[in-house]
Amino acid sequence: MTRTLHAAFATAIDVLLGSYLGTVVWCVVVPAVVLGPAAPPIIMNVWASVVGGVVGLCLSLVGASIGRSALERRWPSGWQRNAVVHTSWLLLVVTIAAGWIITRIDPLQLFSQQGLEGASRIFTALFTPETAIIGQALGAMVETIYLAFMATVFAVPFSFLLSFFSARNLMRDTAIRRSVYVVVRFITNFSRSIEPLIWAIVFSVWVGIGPFAGMLALVVHTIASLTKQYAEQIEDVDHGPMEAIEATGARRVQVIWFSVVPQCVIPFLSFTIYRWDINVRMATVIGLVGGGGIGNMLIQYQGLAQWNEVGMIVIIIATVVWLMDVISARVREALK
Repeated sequence: MTRTLHAAFATAIDVLLGSYLGTVVWCVVVPAVVLGPAAPPIIMNVWASVVGGVVGLCLSLVGASIGRSALERRWPSGWQRNAVVHTSWLLLVVTIAAGWIITRIDPLQLFSQQGLEGASRIFTALFTPETAIIGQALGAMVETIYLAFMATVFAVPFSFLLSFFSARNLMRDTAIRRSVYVVVRFITNFSRSIEPLIWAIVFSVWVGIGPFAGMLALVVHTIASLTKQYAEQIEDVDHGPMEAIEATGARRVQVIWFSVVPQCVIPFLSFTIYRWDINVRMATVIGLVGGGGIGNMLIQYQGLAQWNEVGMIVIIIATVVWLMDVISARVREALK
């Protein structure tokens, strides 16, 4: 990064932080302090944003730049240092205050009579589970486990192939390879940024409510996540064997297969097993939006306020997830 681009980027950070500070103070903190709990909805105030941005720009120009301090990882000296420190603390305090206001935190509600009575009813029901549904719940849990397993099985081959196109050390030789690297990285990062819950909603509309929709949702997210983990492992391989095999005149595919893959097999297996463990947890959640499995059963009883049945389901989910976590940890430890 050139010095000019570096300075421009630091200034942009300062302007954005100033705009953020001005907007939050004027649109969130001030209304809450003046009007109390009945503060109006948050509306972007252009003038507050502009004024805050101008203040951030001025601080950047006089050397009190938070952006530059963050990029260079060192503090300025003199009064500029004090300005950066105080501004940083102000940003933190204002952000916490805005978060408190926006999320309407009220600890006293935890100890209100109505709240305590409601909590007592629910926890009493949860800790007296209805054992009559245990067979049905276990069947739904088995469906959840296989849903996660099949999602992992289908995702692994795609992740394995895509990881080599996502590894910077293998894709930097030519412009075409670099372009492929950028495209694959962008697609996987975009897919991973969308939560499985959202993918489950999409596929529930696409293929209908049920475990197939849930499996497809987990497949998409698992491919993106495993591709990233596999690629990072490939980027950390020892380049010595690669250079040795290249010296024999081997083709590109042969170099990767005989020098890169053997170094990555054990970490890949460890990542895959851990991902299955994660998918079991996720499968219980995506069932809440029609992804099948025990999550679907849980949302049905919760909607009917049958908390004894919900308690039984929660116990089964917690037990199975705990067992899966223990088994997964032991297997991954044995692979090291």
